Amino acid sequence: MNQQLHDILNPATPAGAYDELLARVLPQARAQRAWTPDDGPLPALFVSHGAPPTLDDPEWLDSLFTWSQSMLKPRAIVVVSAHWENSPLAISGAAAGTPLYYDFGGFHPRYYTLQYATPDATGLAHRIAATLSDTTPLHHHVDRGLDHGAFIPLMAMYPAADVPVVQVSMPGLDPAALLALGERLRSLREEGILVMGSGYMTHSFAVFRRPELAGHTEAFDEWATDALARNDVDALIDYRTKGPGADIAHPTADHFVPLLLTLGAGTTPGRSVTTAFDGMRHGNSIRSVQAA
Repeated sequence: MNQQLHDILNPATPAGAYDELLARVLPQARAQRAWTPDDGPLPALFVSHGAPPTLDDPEWLDSLFTWSQSMLKPRAIVVVSAHWENSPLAISGAAAGTPLYYDFGGFHPRYYTLQYATPDATGLAHRIAATLSDTTPLHHHVDRGLDHGAFIPLMAMYPAADVPVVQVSMPGLDPAALLALGERLRSLREEGILVMGSGYMTHSFAVFRRPELAGHTEAFDEWATDALARNDVDALIDYRTKGPGADIAHPTADHFVPLLLTLGAGTTPGRSVTTAFDGMRHGNSIRSVQAA
C-alpha cells in the first residue's frame, strides 16, 4: 500500500471535518429559504461525490455546502448515482429512516455508523413512478437505502437531513440512455425537485499507483469542461473516442454517465453548463456542475 492510500484509509479523526461542518453550519442549513412555485425550475446538478474520506476534506465539504446554499432548498431530491445500475429501472426505499447502503469496504469502522436520516419520501416515490412508469417497468426496492454516491455529498449539501430523497437506478451505462432518462425527469424541476447525477468528473485508480498519469485526467477534465461550455452533448456522449485520456480517466463508464443524466434533465438549448467548484484530489478532478 502506498503512503497516499494509507493516509486515505487511516485518517487521524475519521469524518472529523464533517463533524466540524455540522457544528458550524447546521443552523444556517435549517434556515435556508425553501423553494416556492414562483421561483421557477430548480437547476439539475452533477456532483463529483468522492468516497467516505470526502468527509475528512474540509475544503471539499465547504464547497458542497456553499453550493447548496447558493440555491433554494428543494422540496425533494432525486439522485442517480454511479453506484447503482439496475434494469428495469428501480427506485430506492422511500420510508423515513431507511438504513443507508454502505457500499464500500476497507475504511475505518466509523464510516459504517454514519447516519443520514431523511424524511419520508413516499410522495416523491409516487411522483417518480408517475413520471417514469408510463412506458418502462419500475421496481421499488423498499429495503435499499441511499448508497454513498447519494448520501456522502448530501450530508454536506443538506446536513440537516430535512429534504426527502429517492435514488433512481441507472438503466445501464450507455450515455445516450442516461441522457434520455434525464430528459424524462426534467419536468420535476418545475415542481421544486432537485435532479442530481452523482459520479466523478474523472475516476482513475491508476493515478493512485502512478501519479505521472495525472496528465491524462487533467486533459480529460479540460476537454469535458470545454465541451460543457459549448453545450456539445454529442461529444460528451462519444467521450470514449473524443475525450483525451478517456481510457485512463474513466476505465469504466459508471462515474461519467451520470453527467449525461444531468444534461438531459437540465440543459436548455443555447445555454452552457456552469462549474460550481473544481479541483484535483488524488489525481482526479472533482469538478461539479450546474445545468439550468
